[in-house]
Amino acid sequence: MAAIKEYKCPCCGGAVEFDSKIQKIKCPYCDTEFDTEAFTAHEEEVQNAKPDEMDWETTAGGAWEQGEESTLRSYVCNSCGGEIVCDENTAATSCPYCGNPVVMMGQVSGALKPDYVIPFKIDKKAAKEALQRHYKGKKLLPKIFKKENHIDEIKGVYVPFWLFDADADADIRYKATRVRTWSDSDYDYTETSYYSIGRSGDIGFDRVPVDGSSKMPDDLMESIEPFKFEDAVDFKTAYLAGYLADKYDVTAEQSIDRANERIKRSTEDAFASTVKGYHSVTTENSSIRLHNGKAKYALYPVWLLNTTWKGKKYLFAMNGQTGKFVGDLPVDNGLYFKWLGGLTAGFGVIALIAYFLFWLF
Repeated sequence: MAAIKEYKCPCCGGAVEFDSKIQKIKCPYCDTEFDTEAFTAHEEEVQNAKPDEMDWETTAGGAWEQGEESTLRSYVCNSCGGEIVCDENTAATSCPYCGNPVVMMGQVSGALKPDYVIPFKIDKKAAKEALQRHYKGKKLLPKIFKKENHIDEIKGVYVPFWLFDADADADIRYKATRVRTWSDSDYDYTETSYYSIGRSGDIGFDRVPVDGSSKMPDDLMESIEPFKFEDAVDFKTAYLAGYLADKYDVTAEQSIDRANERIKRSTEDAFASTVKGYHSVTTENSSIRLHNGKAKYALYPVWLLNTTWKGKKYLFAMNGQTGKFVGDLPVDNGLYFKWLGGLTAGFGVIALIAYFLFWLF
């Protein structure tokens, strides 16, 4: 059966037709007119749009030197499955994810050695103080929460991250509009002009981080970014002394999709920032090709604070290098509805004043 071809309006998506009177392509739905050659060129560009090419070479990490891995111990928490790596002198500790006490058993084997580590710059005392500062200014936070909420556990954890480098070539096409309005003695007029805008170029990315632990919420780890890589050093097991280290359980290959998502979004945002002077801009097509993609393996410092209040657990995280602190807090429903009622009352007063002014004038 022969294939059929239907031409669509780039502005509204309706089927267009050639208008013999004006000798142009015209959309009967939005009345947009197109020069035939320009419309044909646009159709060819749409058909020939290149798909994303985002492949990686993921030979990250190095081989353990002889005897080096024997100084580390690994365990798996029987309660939550979290996998933790510590030095050989750690005999017992507690799981930073669920708080259960565990005993270290087994040697690290079958895992890549990290390329880099960013040592902790902030100590446990500073992490506790940061939690108290996090409470300040939160008007909807239950007052009793500050008094009754006690830290169940605070742990310094080296979190595994895959760091992705790549050069990206991009071709992105946008649909944009400009709107002009005017009036005469009889009518109000609105003219909407439609534009097809293209952007092409290249952009480089260095060390895009993706956490390699399935136990760590990705949004939580991204919230405490950025880490300053200038403080990174070649990995040595001595940096783990006094801290826990989570061994990756998400490989570099398994992290590629998230790295691609972050790179694609950043590329599109960077290119979109160059399209100015329009009332609306939407992306019509985006094609991104990656080159020289590679990944490295690093450990980044994170303080984890676990608290419990009214039977519910709250997890907070702090960047162990910069001190950036994040975490969810409960909301006092009574204060919330009182605050909401105040807003409603405020709007009611404004409406009442407007009503009297209307009848007064």
